[in-house]
Amino acid sequence: MTAAINAPSQPATNRLGTIHGVGLGPGDPDLMSLRAHRLVTNARHIAYFRKKGAKGRARALVDGLLHPEAVEFPMDYPLTTETPFGDPAYNTALSTFYAECTAHLASLAEGGEDVVVLCEGDPFFYGSFMHLYTRLDGVTPLQVVPATTGMSAAWTATGQPITWGDDVLSVLMATLPEDDLTRHMLAADALVVMKIGRNIDKLRRALRRAGKYEAAWLVEHASTKEQTVQRLAETQGPAPYFSIVIVHGTGRRP
Repeated sequence: MTAAINAPSQPATNRLGTIHGVGLGPGDPDLMSLRAHRLVTNARHIAYFRKKGAKGRARALVDGLLHPEAVEFPMDYPLTTETPFGDPAYNTALSTFYAECTAHLASLAEGGEDVVVLCEGDPFFYGSFMHLYTRLDGVTPLQVVPATTGMSAAWTATGQPITWGDDVLSVLMATLPEDDLTRHMLAADALVVMKIGRNIDKLRRALRRAGKYEAAWLVEHASTKEQTVQRLAETQGPAPYFSIVIVHGTGRRP
C-alpha cells in the first residue's frame, strides 16, 4: 500500500475535525487493519501516548508509515510510579494530564483538523484513549477503529484455543490484590492476566492457590520479533509489564 495525502487546504470555519482513536493491533504491522493503515498514512496530525523520554510503543509501530508533513503530538505520561494507586494525588495527576491532552486535541478539531490518536491493541480495551474519548464525547466528532488485541495475539502464540464449548473466560489485571486474583481465577475456566511486571510473584501465588499454576503460559511481546512463549512454571524472575499470562479452557468439545 502506498501512502498518499491531499495537499493542505484551509479548513472551513464551520467544520469540526474528527478525532480518530486508531487501534494498531498487538505489534506486528501486518495485523493492522486496512482502515487503520489508511488513516495513519494519510494523517496530517498524529497523537500518541508515551513515557517521558521514550519514543513510545504506539509511535514505534508506525515507523515508516507517517507522511513526512505529519505534525506529531506526543502525550507524555506524568511520573506517577512513586505514587500508590489509592493516593488521591495519583488520580489528580492523571486527570490533569488527560484534561490537558483533551484541550489540545479539541482545539485542533475546532480548527477543522482531523487527528489520528495511535493506540496499541484496541482503543476500547484497557487503553489510555478511553480517557480522552469520555472527555471529548459530545465536544467534537469521534471515530474509533477497533483492532486485534494483545491477548488474542498471546493465546494464538501458544498454539492452543483459549476456550472450548461453554468455557468462561476471565481477563484479570495482575495489579489486583492477591485475594481478588485468586477468587476470580477459581470462578473461571480460562484466564488472561495482563499488567504483570513487578506483580509476577503475587500472580504466581494466586495461580497456585487457584490450582492453575502448572497450566499457565507466559507470553512476552506477542506477535513481535521479540516474542517468547514459555510455561510460567519454567520461568524465573520478573516479567515485562506488557507480558500476558494465559490459562486455556478445557471445556466441552464434540
